[in-house]
Amino acid sequence: MQKSNNPAARLDWDDLRFFLEVARTQKASAAARRLGVDYTTVSRRISALEKALGALLFEKSRSTGFSLTMEGQRLLVHAETLESTLQTACEQISDTRLAPSGQVRIGATEGFGSYFVAPQLSFFQDRYPGITLDVLPVPHFVNLSRREADIAITLERPERGPYVCRKLCDYRLRLYATADYLARHPPIAQLADLHRHRFITYVDDLAFSPELLYLERILPEASSGLRSTSVIAQYQAALCGHALAILPCFVAEPDPRLVALLPEQIQITRQFWLYYREDLRRLRRITLVTDYLRACTDANRDFLLGEARAPVLGWPAT
Repeated sequence: MQKSNNPAARLDWDDLRFFLEVARTQKASAAARRLGVDYTTVSRRISALEKALGALLFEKSRSTGFSLTMEGQRLLVHAETLESTLQTACEQISDTRLAPSGQVRIGATEGFGSYFVAPQLSFFQDRYPGITLDVLPVPHFVNLSRREADIAITLERPERGPYVCRKLCDYRLRLYATADYLARHPPIAQLADLHRHRFITYVDDLAFSPELLYLERILPEASSGLRSTSVIAQYQAALCGHALAILPCFVAEPDPRLVALLPEQIQITRQFWLYYREDLRRLRRITLVTDYLRACTDANRDFLLGEARAPVLGWPAT
């Protein structure tokens, strides 16, 4: 029998799974861990794919790992489309009476992910135990193109990309101190009094978004001897009663140890944006999670704006 000259006929489609993981992690060892195989298996499958296609897909080096070639970048677009089409097909063909299942990974800012998203999703799990939820509360942006997450919740709307994007909610930040701090330091009756106090804030050159640099806009010459890239670290430091901190209301308001200072004069309103890749919009588990998060933020508008001290947890009443 004559061997086909068509590359697709020589292709093992399962090799595309290995290709996608290497492209996203840029390391064969990391791809191997995610796939549950050893390094040599990943290397062998990539070599087999390159041979079948007659093209070099990765440039390999010890310093940069596996970098996509031009041919690899072209294949990545098609491989991700095939992956999403297969996921959607499996979901639509499966018996609709079956409970939703699969994995959803949500990347969120550190404070919001830890203090709002994770608690709310624990109630989602009660209703949909077949959906595995990974919550990534991190002080940096997650990369959806590398599949670091399926859904991203960020401070800024993405400027470009094939995303389904919508504003999730407004939230507010205020200036906080402990009652003990206020008892031991000069009184604060107006903005001018703040120059006599110390602050806890972000490390300017390491802040992952300019939206985080609140203090320099309110009080450009403020004294800050303790800085951190983590809002949770700032919150914990503020509780020690040695300095003031600008904190999200959804973190600080539920804590009776903290007092909001000059709340009418110092209140900063920001937005959270939710987005995910266009090719995931037909997956039921994605729409279930995003619709639930929108319902939770809608039900907690007052809490997120600092007008209520406790959140509404779980499924909002319909």
